[in-house]
Amino acid sequence: MNLEYFIAKRLITAKGRKSSISAPIIKIAIAAIAIGMIMMIVSVATGIGLQEKIREKVSAFNGHIIISNFDDNQSQVSVTPISTHQDFYPQFKSVEGITHIQAVASKAGIIRTESAFEGIIFKGVGKDYQWKNIREYIISGRIPDGAHQLNNEILISQYLANRLNLKLGTTFNTFFMKEGNNQLPNLRVFKVVGIYNSGIQEFDASYIIGDIRHVQRINKWQPDQVGAFEVFVDDFTQIKTKGEEVYEQTNSTLDTQTIAEKYYYIFEWLQLFDFNIIVILIVMIAVATINMVVALLVLILERTQMIGILKALGANNWTIRKVFLYNAFYLKYFGIIQLNPENYYVNEAPVYLNWMYIVALNIGTIVICLLVLLIPSYIITKISPVKAIRFD
Repeated sequence: MNLEYFIAKRLITAKGRKSSISAPIIKIAIAAIAIGMIMMIVSVATGIGLQEKIREKVSAFNGHIIISNFDDNQSQVSVTPISTHQDFYPQFKSVEGITHIQAVASKAGIIRTESAFEGIIFKGVGKDYQWKNIREYIISGRIPDGAHQLNNEILISQYLANRLNLKLGTTFNTFFMKEGNNQLPNLRVFKVVGIYNSGIQEFDASYIIGDIRHVQRINKWQPDQVGAFEVFVDDFTQIKTKGEEVYEQTNSTLDTQTIAEKYYYIFEWLQLFDFNIIVILIVMIAVATINMVVALLVLILERTQMIGILKALGANNWTIRKVFLYNAFYLKYFGIIQLNPENYYVNEAPVYLNWMYIVALNIGTIVICLLVLLIPSYIITKISPVKAIRFD
């Protein structure tokens, strides 16, 4: 144990035994720093958690990368079919990091009940559809059975169910327009077997999910024709790179689009959270630094006589400064929000806790504060031993 640490420890012990001017100030500083650290951890955890959850929701209903026809990629419905006889389907082996690929097809329609009607998009899915991605958003009922014979089971959002007064087991009529102005609409009767709530208005207000074979029959497609492919990657941070690689591995008649490009307004909004987190961190670190500086200045003034004695005994300025910096380091120790889904796309604030962020916040705060504390500790070099020993 070196001399500076021993003196600092004795200084801390002395504060605990003896009431002094610095004691309440140091306690306030410790409390302020502790609260600041809690605020920083909460802001980082909730900010990152919100970003992760919204990304997860968007990708659950769309995949990470969407492969479609060039003449169809700007539309929410499938117009021109794509053959499933592709080199990348049913397994995308030419690009690393692809975990799953599934075929889908969408068709616009109108749900008509006795009391209301709503425009919807019927999203048809097949046997390869990865239901586990949206299973957590199903609030009642079950997923439709698309693995066997064609049936009329569908999954509808809670938003649409409430507006149309539909419940589990209820059947309803849906009209799909055919190509050509003079043709009568195609009628399908569907049955509600499950209700989901994603919290994202763009999805909840439009999509119902059912068997892809309905879309194929309405559009008079072959069983091997679909509207698009949804691709999932194992690392979202690589989505842009993987999107470019997927584009290179598809033929010239197909286009690719990442969900960050398709829903750019959502992801641009998410980037604002990074700025908010940085602002909170800067403010909290500034508050912690000011509290530590004030506490150190009070401690130096209160221990002026001790500084003079140490200098008289031969201690140099840096040795004494280290004593107070060690003592200032002591100040660093310290012993479910609901949201509106229409604004935040989630019902409650998700929290993402990662020990690396917590350790980084603590280390960063310590380093910044101690660097700043070098400035007030410079006062020690200006203290004269003779005047300090006589200081009262």
